[in-house]
Amino acid sequence: MQHSLAGGQFPNPTLDAIDLVDRNLRNAGTSTSSPSLEEGGTDSWAFPQLKNTGQLKEVSMAGRLCQVIISFLKACGLLGSLYFFICSLDILSSAFQLLGSKMAGDIFKDNVVLSNPVAGLVIGVLVTVLVQSSSTSSSIVVSMVASKLLTVQVSVPIIMGVNVGTSITSTLVSMAQSGDREEFQRAFSGSAVHGIFNWLTVLVLLPLESATSALERLSELALGAASLQPGGQAPDILKALTQPFTHLIIQLDSNVISSTATGNATNSSLIKQWCGVREEKPQESTEECSIFKPCTERDSTVSPEENKVPCNHLFVGSGLTDLAVGFILLAASLLVLCTCLVLIVKLLNSVLQGRIAQAVRTVINADFPFPFGWLSGYSAILVGATLTFLLQSSSVFTAAIVPLMGVGVISLERAYPLFLGSNIGTTTTALLAALASPADMLLIAVQVALIHFFFNLAGILLWYLVPVLRLPIPLAKRFGDLTAQYRWVAIVYLLFTFLLLPLAAFGLSLAGGSVLAAVGGPLVGLLLLIILVNVLQKHRPSSLPRCLRSWAWLPLWLHSLEPWDHLLSSCCPCRACNNSNMTSKVANCYENPEVIASQQL
Repeated sequence: MQHSLAGGQFPNPTLDAIDLVDRNLRNAGTSTSSPSLEEGGTDSWAFPQLKNTGQLKEVSMAGRLCQVIISFLKACGLLGSLYFFICSLDILSSAFQLLGSKMAGDIFKDNVVLSNPVAGLVIGVLVTVLVQSSSTSSSIVVSMVASKLLTVQVSVPIIMGVNVGTSITSTLVSMAQSGDREEFQRAFSGSAVHGIFNWLTVLVLLPLESATSALERLSELALGAASLQPGGQAPDILKALTQPFTHLIIQLDSNVISSTATGNATNSSLIKQWCGVREEKPQESTEECSIFKPCTERDSTVSPEENKVPCNHLFVGSGLTDLAVGFILLAASLLVLCTCLVLIVKLLNSVLQGRIAQAVRTVINADFPFPFGWLSGYSAILVGATLTFLLQSSSVFTAAIVPLMGVGVISLERAYPLFLGSNIGTTTTALLAALASPADMLLIAVQVALIHFFFNLAGILLWYLVPVLRLPIPLAKRFGDLTAQYRWVAIVYLLFTFLLLPLAAFGLSLAGGSVLAAVGGPLVGLLLLIILVNVLQKHRPSSLPRCLRSWAWLPLWLHSLEPWDHLLSSCCPCRACNNSNMTSKVANCYENPEVIASQQL
């Protein structure tokens, strides 16, 4: 006979009970790579529990005044941190341009390599990673096409690579939240969903474009149907706010990169030394001329160097090379970027609590009432496009969304359409910039901008229009689960996606298209086969041969990350590399009597 428990207490769980709970959780469809339950038995992808949600306490007038002052100081600190965060992104972009701009311009010179679509795609990725600016990369492509160094057909894969390379900024920003596993899980999944969308779109459209030239023909049709007239520049609200500070640090001559690519470079340094020309008014002579006193002619010729106005930033006349200045700015901007990001996250965690957090989450993640709920995602796309157009920078917009996802304000399902809208917004900015081009470059610039726009629009039609095909969301969640358990996976993803794999593909493309196809083709086929076998193992294992229903026959290091984790943990015995934090959370979850009592043991 079972004895009743006094006081409603639960007995200490045995190992068998914990094993049964773990088995039930796995049977319920949770991933074994990371804990899917947190404290209190909640889903790891659900929003973190709110704090201070109880009734408001009666406070005195002095207490209320103190709360108002503290809230005002927090708001000022949040805005100030956000301002310097955006400025540090601008300085970081300048640092990458100083370190890799000449290399980027030299890469674009090899037309034989660029004729290969895969090589063009890889070069677009590498150049955008080097200069940290999709606008700069696009302007280089426009200049080369207008100078007859590239054809529009060759420029299409480069534009695709530019679109992929711009997602590295949000990935770098998410690394700053790696101190907390749950925040890092949400933040990294948000940055990964953007890159996964871009890569999936490339995998579909690059072969299609190589076979049919669909984007090129569509842009030609759009150009033929429109009567183009040169327009003004796009509103640059963000630059108007940040340039007074960033121009005191560094100013660059962006035309040097395009001139290097086209072979017309006249200045060896990217650092701008002269920022204008001094206008001198002609002085009227007060001398009276006569027959006995002829007028003396004054020498009004002034050398060009004397007429120039020097720039006013830290590195004017410093004598340092572009490489040295680039390393200095890189270290300083990364330090300021990480500091501001940590402050933003701390302040958001402090401000977004209780009813305020609930109100913000409700507004951002709210859906339209039935039957118009399906319009919520498309309205988010429109909001993302509008904000990116106003900010004039997709990198700043996506880098601002990632910390909000980390602290649990924006869900992954809502951030995904915001990122898609950001892709559309940056193409409309490029389109307006193309309309401001000179008359001889107008058609080419607009066609390249239209190709970029149609590429992102096709990606939305592929991976968002049909809800079942929104594959980037579950894939990003899988990456988030992996990084929650193995945080070094994020660094491996960053290095392989944006550096090692593009460099390997670029090296093979230098050997020729046949070598690239002979090496890359079997590897891609093997990868697709492994993905297919994994899907069948999960859903239809009976359709596979007995030997392929499990990877247990392979060595452990080929089908599990545990040996690699032990290796890296032994090499890096720091807190960020081990799993002690995660293990304690799992134990707390299993030791919770409410969780054990909710399971049928």
